[in-house]
Amino acid sequence: MRQAPDVHQAEPIPEAARAGLEALLQSGDLFRYTAPENAPVSLLEAEFAERIGATYALAVSSCSAALFLSLKALGLPRDARVLIPGFTFAAVPSSVVHADCIPVLCEVGENYRVDLADFEAKLDTVQAVIISHMRGHTSDMDAIMGLCDARGIPVIEDAAHSLGTTWNGRNIGTIGKIGCFSFQSYKMINAGEGGILITDDADLVGRAIIMSGAYEHNWKKHPVLQDAFARWQNQLPLYNLRMSNLSAVVIRPQLPELARRVRDGRANHDYVAERLEASPYVTVPAPLAPEQRAPDSIQFNLLGLDQDDIRAFAEAAKTRGVAVQVFGLSADNARAFWNWQFLGDLPDLPQTRAMLMRACDVRLPVRLTRAELDAVADILLEALAEVTGPVRAYGT
Repeated sequence: MRQAPDVHQAEPIPEAARAGLEALLQSGDLFRYTAPENAPVSLLEAEFAERIGATYALAVSSCSAALFLSLKALGLPRDARVLIPGFTFAAVPSSVVHADCIPVLCEVGENYRVDLADFEAKLDTVQAVIISHMRGHTSDMDAIMGLCDARGIPVIEDAAHSLGTTWNGRNIGTIGKIGCFSFQSYKMINAGEGGILITDDADLVGRAIIMSGAYEHNWKKHPVLQDAFARWQNQLPLYNLRMSNLSAVVIRPQLPELARRVRDGRANHDYVAERLEASPYVTVPAPLAPEQRAPDSIQFNLLGLDQDDIRAFAEAAKTRGVAVQVFGLSADNARAFWNWQFLGDLPDLPQTRAMLMRACDVRLPVRLTRAELDAVADILLEALAEVTGPVRAYGT
């Protein structure tokens, strides 16, 4: 049997991180506010903002924390309604609930992007929007921003999966009022955990910084207009969602690697997509015209198979060493909206449900070689052939 690559192993952390970690351990300054200036977290914020094209950045404990702080910094009233895609990770509706708001779910199409008709139909009932670029698939941001700007509705971009993706040449995360990114292990930049939010709004980031845990006068160590802080000191709760210097030291040497990782990830994805689409049972949704993706995984829809066939395909691939996640075929998958029981009454999203029942997800780390990519593609095609019978279209 063909040897499957380990798709869960991340790239090594750059050697440059070792010196920073050693210096940090010697100093014991793990708290971001110990040093009067140039703490690793502060340097990361400045470097990330410059690289992504934003005025301000705030590093925090997770992307979920960034989403939560973004909603709180917008000053939304309790029980404000926040529109989110029906296809996202459970952390997104959770952050809305955590912020004392109410998630409103809209339909998502077979290409994993927001259904604009359903989005527009629900837009007049909400006070804010979170757009999840789920698994790096960018919804039509021109249309979304046009609809939201016309109504004065702020847009938060959940760009957890989209660091390095561009829309019309502009970095994803810089299009809405706030962008939120993840440094969790299965992302383009890996710190195990961690997140960051970006914005061009000084007053908004001032509120977020104080609520993140910049107590007393620690906010003075942030390069933001001081009057954006002073009026909020002691007026806002402190949620203590800070990033530690340890995480920042691990992240910073990876920033120069981002362009290469994006290039390699896109090449890997497109190569495997071309191989899989030779099968009549597979379709890989194409990017929208303005979108340049930064993938480290591949998603594809299965065609002409019933649920028993789809389960059999996933099991056959697993037996050969490649894990295929079918989003809708699990009682605990955190990306299937009907598993978000904490929301109470769940909406009926038939289009999103139908997509999730046949949408497959396979990791493709950017470090994979061409031979390893071929092994993944071969295993997936062999698993399909086991379920459907051999199909010459992808063999010769």
